[in-house]
Amino acid sequence: FSCRTNDQLVAFLSRYREMNFLKSHGRDNARFIRKQGLDRLFLECDTHMWRLGDRKIPEGITVDGGSDWFLLNRKFVEYVTFSNDDLVTKMKRFYSYTLLPAESFFHTVLENSPFCDSMVDNNLRITNWNRKLGCKCQYKHIVDWCGCSPNDFKPADFHRFQQTARPTFFARKFEAVVNQEIIGQLDYHLYGNYPSGTPGLRSYWENVYEEPDGLGALSDVALTMFHSFSRLGLRRAGSSAHAAGDSGCRYYPMGHPVSIHLYFLADRFQGFLVRHHATNLAVSKLETLETWVMPKKVFKIASPPSDFGRLQFSEIGTEWDAKERLFRNFGGLLGPTDEPVGMQKWGKGPNVTVTVIWVDPINVIAATYDILIESSAEFTHYKPPLNLPLRPGVWTIKILHHWVQVAETKFLVTPLTFSNQQPIKQEEAIKLHSGPPKNAYMEQSFQGLNPVLNIPLSAGRADQARRNAGLVGARLDAWVDSLVSSVWSAVDICSVGPTACPGLQGCAQTAWSSLSPDPKSELGPVKPDGRLR
Repeated sequence: FSCRTNDQLVAFLSRYREMNFLKSHGRDNARFIRKQGLDRLFLECDTHMWRLGDRKIPEGITVDGGSDWFLLNRKFVEYVTFSNDDLVTKMKRFYSYTLLPAESFFHTVLENSPFCDSMVDNNLRITNWNRKLGCKCQYKHIVDWCGCSPNDFKPADFHRFQQTARPTFFARKFEAVVNQEIIGQLDYHLYGNYPSGTPGLRSYWENVYEEPDGLGALSDVALTMFHSFSRLGLRRAGSSAHAAGDSGCRYYPMGHPVSIHLYFLADRFQGFLVRHHATNLAVSKLETLETWVMPKKVFKIASPPSDFGRLQFSEIGTEWDAKERLFRNFGGLLGPTDEPVGMQKWGKGPNVTVTVIWVDPINVIAATYDILIESSAEFTHYKPPLNLPLRPGVWTIKILHHWVQVAETKFLVTPLTFSNQQPIKQEEAIKLHSGPPKNAYMEQSFQGLNPVLNIPLSAGRADQARRNAGLVGARLDAWVDSLVSSVWSAVDICSVGPTACPGLQGCAQTAWSSLSPDPKSELGPVKPDGRLR
């Protein structure tokens, strides 16, 4: 993001147009080479960066590097692009087998070229480094190396944009799904406030699926859940209209979801917006609607509360981001073959040990483990090595201190109505929806804890689970909807176009729809002051 106006940037670069702005690492060169893996050979194949072995640094070359964000002048760019001299040719070959070539190639070529005097050790950027959180080796699944990544800015960082110790025009990183408030603060700082009453300033919508993407862009879990969300929305429209005496609001779902958005308000996840088609049964016409579904609150402190007060929140999900400390799988959409992570958020206090217990939908204790919470700990997370498939239904996580329950939370493992984007067949449904073989989520059995924790095992619930495992078609949809509605609620539904349902509001007239006004995100021609809006 720019943290200065366009006019200020143009004036600065016009004044220093002969210079190249790059940030050097500023450390011991040998250590930088080791840290960057420049003495290792890398090759990208099948969306993975493989480390192949060791190599030697070219002799007679001063190797440098640092940030891969820089500003280069035209003369140097033309030199790097078109020159056939030994330096450029050899460096292009050397960096073709490098892990992060952009973090060193331009620095090294510049410092060893006739343009070396044009380098300024400043890339005109502020980067939000927090090494304690950002150096977690969180990308090992795509690269055979460990590196660091900067954190997103938050409102508490705003003062850093006002520093004047060195010229800065850009800042990173920003993510509206993590924090939009800081983006608004910076925008207002540069260009002033929006007029009073401007809609959508605290809202953020992020598109995660559009029909042209193709169903292959959605997992079977997501496709199952989004279909269910659509049906919950239609049920809400029908029940609201029935209460009001309207007969034109009964619908039958048609086709797959058209569009999916994440919806945030005041930096809090508010749920999914699902646009979908349905036939209005009163007039037999196809209509396009949008349903807003919101997750229900499932985290509960024990009642009466214990004297243990450090636990603030607990959540289950996948795609835990240890750097930003949130689940990237917003809404926690989980299926039988997922591997969930348990997260707890803590307040400050004395060192304590807590016990975490995972209970499946028929009260089989799937896992139990202790966590030592140090006095300064803010977050803990752990992925128990559960045998798959997980039994579909609502799971319960109990958190105990000295074997007294402190809190509990719940999460849904949804049965799948689709397999490879096609309606699931009974044989596969039984395989995926019956839980692990012999109800054994781990090698160790925790059945002896059931009476201790007052978690009764019920033969009736086990029999019902076995029957549910074989469901397909409409009966499977009904089971999914009953489970989904226990942890999600259809908050509202609106009409994208014409509708025969008199009670439905037009989506553009709502404050929540992906089609509602969002002036802060509307782009137009570039204005004389460099702004797009």
